[in-house]
Amino acid sequence: MTTRPMLTLSSLAAALMLAACAASTNLNDVPVESRTGTAPGSTATTPGTSGATTGSAARGASTVTQVDAASSTQAAANAAGRVIYFDYDSFVLKDEFKGVVDAHAKALVANRAKRMVIEGHTDERGGREYNLALGQKRAETVVRALTLLGTRDDQLEAVSFGEESPAVQGSDEAAWAKNRRAELKDRAK
Repeated sequence: MTTRPMLTLSSLAAALMLAACAASTNLNDVPVESRTGTAPGSTATTPGTSGATTGSAARGASTVTQVDAASSTQAAANAAGRVIYFDYDSFVLKDEFKGVVDAHAKALVANRAKRMVIEGHTDERGGREYNLALGQKRAETVVRALTLLGTRDDQLEAVSFGEESPAVQGSDEAAWAKNRRAELKDRAK
């Protein structure tokens, strides 16, 4: 009786990888870029010249553009918006505003010196004390979501204005919907 070598999962994975690598890719057909940014054997030319190499290509100078991650994440946060709206008598963060929270969390994580105030607001319905408490819960909901995404507690402050600072004047559903909100505002350091 002959014994067969046992095929383990790792040896099977290695065999499959070798088989995939041995596919019909001809490395001679793959373009390779040299350190100067040109393909080997070719020369970089400046338009209007006859084959002379450019100074930066001849020296191998980098053409990589520097990107400021903090400013690009802040720009994304500003584009996402600074207002989160809530349903009537609710402080539950709606799915449609999770992108706003995520963008601001990324900006705050990228710049640990940045501080933000989250202002909670309500519509005019309900008593003053109730609306102050509801506004505070809305602000704290946003703060909690930001901290779960990596923002430090000392970067955030939750404040309630209740019904005292309406965004829109009026006593109809359209006005009330605009007033049930949390606003994300930068705080001076």
